[in-house]
Formats: sequence, structure tokens, C-alpha cells
Amino acid sequence: MIAIIDYGMGNLRSVQKGFERMGHEAVVTREPKTILSAGRVVLPGVGAFPDCMRNLEQYGLIEAVHKSIRSGKPFLGICLGLQLLFTEGEEFGVHKGLDVIKGRVVRFNSQDSRFKDLKVPHMGWNTVTIKRRPPALKDIPDDSHFYFVHSYYVVPEDKGVVSTTTSYGMEFVSSVWKDNIFAVQFHPEKSQALGLSILKRFGEQKS
Repeated sequence: MIAIIDYGMGNLRSVQKGFERMGHEAVVTREPKTILSAGRVVLPGVGAFPDCMRNLEQYGLIEAVHKSIRSGKPFLGICLGLQLLFTEGEEFGVHKGLDVIKGRVVRFNSQDSRFKDLKVPHMGWNTVTIKRRPPALKDIPDDSHFYFVHSYYVVPEDKGVVSTTTSYGMEFVSSVWKDNIFAVQFHPEKSQALGLSILKRFGEQKS
């Protein structure tokens, strides 16, 4: 069973439906016991970094996230669920993240000359270049298109965790892979067949 963590932010039902279409049982929950007993865990999210961290704390879910990751079970972060794994985020001031992956979450600089003809947020389809291929990307051709909606991106201290990068005025990290964690900036559940393939492969992973 796949536990999709519900902390009051994000399009949880669409993620659940994506897994169900691929034949995987998935439940949306904010019960720590359910999360800890699940075979796989997903941390989705849409919204502001500090609000999401506050909600995770308010619902008593931070320990469940850390324990799930330490257990070695497959763990997937989606969009803000990727960003929350980092040490700190710079949205509306500097705020502490889950500190699972060392690094920062920073905003695209729309004043940078490289963004002269680009809009922030980065919204729409874009390609991902695969640097390291985790199990969930097994069937994904390099430079495939996925759907993005974000104004912030992650900057890991250890470049060895980078799984894919994407170009939008600059090259930024669009997914990371560390041990049992795979986390993406794009939205697999909104990325048609290739995105559903990622959900399918994740649902098949073993600890």
C-alpha cells in the first residue's frame, strides 16, 4: 500500500488517481500509524514552503516522514514535497525544512538577463535531462517532457544526489535521488503517459 501524506496542501486526489490508474492501492492519510505501516510513502505538495512546514508540524507528521525515510522504504517527493526535504527554504524569509537533504530552496531571479523572455513562475511542459537513473525512471527516455509549476528550485550541497536537470533560463535541478528517496520538481500525475510510468515504477519498488 502507498501512503500519500495529507497535510492540507496540494492536489492529493490527482496523485492518488494516478497510482490507481497504474493498478496500485494508494490512500490519502494524515495518520502517522498508517504512514509508518505503508510499503511506500509519497510527500506531495503545492503551496508556500513555510505554510507546508507549519502544517506538517501541526499534524504531527514530521517524525513520521523521518521514520519512513530511515526505514528504507521507497519515498517519493513531488513538487513542494521535493523542496521540503531540504535544509531550508527562502520563500517569505528563511525557513527550516526537513533537512533530509542538505541544501537550499531558492527563487528564480526574474531580474536576471537570462529570464528576459521568460516568466516566473516556470509553468508548463519542459524537458528533463537524466544525470543518474533511479528505478522510477527506468522507462523514461532522456529529454522527455514533464509538467512544471514552480517559482523556486532546489540547490543541493552534494551534487551527487542530482538525478535530472532542466533548462529554464538556467540549468536547475529537477529531481534528486538519494538512497530510498526519489523526489521531483515536476508533476508526474499531470505528465500523461510518462508521468504515470514513473508512478507505476515507484509503486513496484521494494525496500
